[in-house]
Amino acid sequence: MKIVTKLLCLAILELLLAMQLPAQLKYRDFKTLSADIQSLASRYQSLCTYKSLAKTHDGKDIWVLTIGTGDIEQKPGVAVFGTVEGNYIAGREMALGFAENILRDSESADVKNLLESLTFYVFPDIAPDAAEQYFAQLKYERKVNSGSTDDDRDFQTDEDPYEDLNNDGLITLIRILDPTGNYIESTDDKRIMAVADISKGQTGAYLVFSEGIDNDKDGKFNEDGPGGVNANRNFTYNFEEYGLNTGYHAMSEPETKAVADFLFDHFNIYMTIAFGPQDNLGQPMKESERQNDPVLADPFEAGRGFVGGSGRGFTREPADRRLTSITKKDAVINKLASDKYHEITGAKGNPQPAQAPGNFMEWAYFHYGRYSFSTPGWWIAADKGKSAEASFLAFAAKKQLPDVFIPWTEIKHPDFPGKKAEAGGIRPFVMYTPPADTLKDVVLANYKFVKALADMHPELEFLDLKTENAGENIFRVTLKVHNKGIFATMAEAGLTNQWTRLMKITAEPGKGQTIISGQKIQRIQRLDGGAAAEFSWLVSGRGTLAVTAGAVNTGIIRTNIDVK
Repeated sequence: MKIVTKLLCLAILELLLAMQLPAQLKYRDFKTLSADIQSLASRYQSLCTYKSLAKTHDGKDIWVLTIGTGDIEQKPGVAVFGTVEGNYIAGREMALGFAENILRDSESADVKNLLESLTFYVFPDIAPDAAEQYFAQLKYERKVNSGSTDDDRDFQTDEDPYEDLNNDGLITLIRILDPTGNYIESTDDKRIMAVADISKGQTGAYLVFSEGIDNDKDGKFNEDGPGGVNANRNFTYNFEEYGLNTGYHAMSEPETKAVADFLFDHFNIYMTIAFGPQDNLGQPMKESERQNDPVLADPFEAGRGFVGGSGRGFTREPADRRLTSITKKDAVINKLASDKYHEITGAKGNPQPAQAPGNFMEWAYFHYGRYSFSTPGWWIAADKGKSAEASFLAFAAKKQLPDVFIPWTEIKHPDFPGKKAEAGGIRPFVMYTPPADTLKDVVLANYKFVKALADMHPELEFLDLKTENAGENIFRVTLKVHNKGIFATMAEAGLTNQWTRLMKITAEPGKGQTIISGQKIQRIQRLDGGAAAEFSWLVSGRGTLAVTAGAVNTGIIRTNIDVK
């Protein structure tokens, strides 16, 4: 009896301790993530497979799950990306959570129909080296992989890392009381440091740096720590040569090259959705005042020269006319997706803009030529007139979130002898990582959104099929190819992209039949949602005319027409 009582007390104690642990401990580290991916594929073998595309510098796999039925690579595809930047660890939960939810719901009529129509490719984490810092003994918002680079170009690598000066296991900020500094305590919240605004008569009182010391005595703090390249700054669009953490050249890293190679090999993908710092769902992209339309002239409406066409196409514009902002028609779809995101998730406002050259979201649209959407998946909208930090701290106080701010604590700093130095600041990750007790709801809301967006996929059908007897054993066959989906058959950005498959229609005469007017194989122009294109042939002879239309990124439809 005493043993039972003792075991019961131990169990209760363990439960109480678990309840006191920080909520973030419920997030999955890479080992758990990998095990869950393999378990998911094992449980849904008829619907899901997985494989590693590459290994990072630290030996971690870049996983991709493929979810669908039938001939998966001959159906339109949606690529869902989790963590594209290492400090957005909630992204892996949202991406893998999408996979878990859609497989769990795979017997429901709507999801079953969706999986019969589409293929989903899920990349839970393309920055696992950096994301693992969240689970390390020393926690800081790491964005770079484990490749060693000379970030400050002083012919040394990784020589100026972070140091935990207040011994709390977290890297936050240090502030030094110094009249030459340009920081003051924010008027929004005195715990936060803000740049002094001279126009308001403010003068600086503090120097502010990331927590650490100047190891190489170059006047900079923590500028060359462990690791080297941010995967979300290593893609080709607007790549920043010699930029901080961008890599020695675009696609230099195993993870980014593997992702791009996979996407380029899968012509059926028509849309990507990423969870990371970039956002065009909280606030959609807007068309620039400088029109892109001449660059994107429809291959079927412009001059010769279209690569892969049949003599009709567009004339390539000079390099200075390359696509640099979203097109008019793609902006309409982006606005629709944004409205749907707010409606389904209940998200208010929009995240703080996160501009970064070489990021995945812009690459997927401007260079890959697909519909491309991105969102942090969770954020605290800034209060009017307040900084993002002050707005978050107000939210945390309202929700009674514990330990989001590390109080300023005096330290001895070797680089500032005789001056008052303090360490403290907002805890790493908390500003864009939802508390774990809310994570399930956040994941579910984003799953519902991705599913709803996928339901708008381009979908072809034949309409208004007619056969007319023209006499003397000759028949006119007419039909329309109609896109009954909401999304166009390709993003407008894909018109100038040779990695996007164009649709075609093929008429195959039966035995004893001949097509005497109309091409056997014809291109089909890009079709907006609800639009149609009409085709007709003169056929000599009775029999069955087989017609096939579409492309792998729109789906391929077939019909047999009895000509008699």
